Amino acid sequence: MHKAAALLDPRRSLGSPILIGPAIAMALAAGTILYGAYRHQDVDHHASIMQASAPRPTARTISSDALPHVAGKNITTMVVEFPPGGFSPPHHHGGSVTVYVLDGTIRSQLQGGPAMVYTEGQTFFEPPGIVHLLAENVSTTEPARILAVFVADEGATLTTYHE
Repeated sequence: MHKAAALLDPRRSLGSPILIGPAIAMALAAGTILYGAYRHQDVDHHASIMQASAPRPTARTISSDALPHVAGKNITTMVVEFPPGGFSPPHHHGGSVTVYVLDGTIRSQLQGGPAMVYTEGQTFFEPPGIVHLLAENVSTTEPARILAVFVADEGATLTTYHE
């Protein structure tokens, strides 16, 4: 199996995210997807291009409930659907967020960290207030979906975009 195809093989272990270097990203860019670990300025450039042309994800709230054992805190679950090539501009959240990839492949980068690729069944965590520099569906042909679970102060703005 070709190395790039092996990275996308759903039978591979789901224990940890994939970190792909720029050389592999260049090879994959010739195909239908693009991902990799980029320097911060590369992500900024890539993000500005994507923001201008990529479709945006849509979010649907599934539930929002007060946490009775933690005064003033709510837990909110949302399903976020990324269309093929979908891209979310830089943003931050008003609380802690755990993300579970339901379908597809998401490339994500939090401020201060490398770009990471997450596939179906994998999770990542976003601390409150950290800037989520990059969130995109790496496929240009298939949608991707995530489940986002927020724990935040009652009445907090869950997502603030930096456009």
